[in-house]
Amino acid sequence: MTISADHDAPGQVAPQQAASEHVTEGAAAEAVRKFGITVEDYMLPARHPIQIVDQDGSLNPHTEQGAQPGHEYALPGDAQLLAAYEQLVIGRRVNDQNSALVRQGRMAVYPSSHGQEACQVAAALCLSDGDWMFPTYRDSVAVMARGVDPVQTMTLFRGDWHSGYDPAKHKVGIQCTPLTTQLLHGVGVAHAAKLRGEDTVVLAMCGDGATSEGDFHEALNFAAVFHLPVVFFVQNNQYAISVPLAHQSVAPSLAHKAVGYGMAGERVDGNDVVALLAVLDRAVKLAREGSGPLLVEAHTYRMQAHTNADDATRYRQDSEVAQWVAKDPLKRMKTYLTDRGLLDDDGAARIVEKAEAVATQLREGLGEDVPVDPQDLFRYVFSTPTPQLKEQSAMLADELARDAHTGEAAK
Repeated sequence: MTISADHDAPGQVAPQQAASEHVTEGAAAEAVRKFGITVEDYMLPARHPIQIVDQDGSLNPHTEQGAQPGHEYALPGDAQLLAAYEQLVIGRRVNDQNSALVRQGRMAVYPSSHGQEACQVAAALCLSDGDWMFPTYRDSVAVMARGVDPVQTMTLFRGDWHSGYDPAKHKVGIQCTPLTTQLLHGVGVAHAAKLRGEDTVVLAMCGDGATSEGDFHEALNFAAVFHLPVVFFVQNNQYAISVPLAHQSVAPSLAHKAVGYGMAGERVDGNDVVALLAVLDRAVKLAREGSGPLLVEAHTYRMQAHTNADDATRYRQDSEVAQWVAKDPLKRMKTYLTDRGLLDDDGAARIVEKAEAVATQLREGLGEDVPVDPQDLFRYVFSTPTPQLKEQSAMLADELARDAHTGEAAK
């Protein structure tokens, strides 16, 4: 991945040298000095995705974790690992419960993250209270793991007019259905925080399909140029709806795209929550310390259809899905914790009980009829209603009053 200077014109500075000098004077300078490696080795992802626990739940030897100088990761603490497992179990139960609620007509749509829960949980647990998360429409489990009420989290998917939760209170952006727009929002918050001198890191989440969007380029370029504390977290679940990754990009990996913006990139096994916590914790720490933005790509898989309106059998085979069943993040983590003596049957049962309580809360909360006020159509468009909105509001009020009068008269 280096650029040869052999073909440079006489007197020209080699592109590799010029890039190195530029970066050494900029965003990566401190990190390069800290790790004692070259700029290229800092910015390029490790040669192999970081994997600390293999798919059977066994701890990989250090030499087989994918680590190399500048890409070395400490094992997360036991308390964090147990908290992550609890959120994994809750997340899986929520995914399955919501799919059932869609079939019952109590939710309009639900983009399941079944199989991707490790990414979701690690994204939430790597942040401090003052940090911000900007999720996609598929990141409901991450939103809940960040502390947002489950029913409020799902309000958007029942077809309500608002998101259900206060972004400022929870420091969680609205789940975005328009592809990639949340990255720009996250970069804007990070820029504002830097101008104010706040100790804030932003985690901006997206999928592999989002990396094909112009907003992805704009967000990464702006963050790099202005040296912003943003961690861009790409959940590569292999499909942009029905388009496989091979038809989106021929880059060595999506993490390699970071180099073009002058930021560091890393790849990680997206079904290994231990590795995810280690990689994201370090990325957030580096961003907070002033190393600039970073890009983390997690290799995972969307086990279910894009949404309940999608038929995944039209573009992928059951045999492909079956290969990823063995990589399930919950089974892997449960085996790892059990073998280490951190989780026993009683502890596992208590976590399942918590997950069932959340599922019950969702069934009851989303089963309630929500009072509808038609005037809300006009009430929250502008802080000061325009003359046109006032006119339309009055027309609706008059029509509703006449309908009510007609109904009374008919009794």
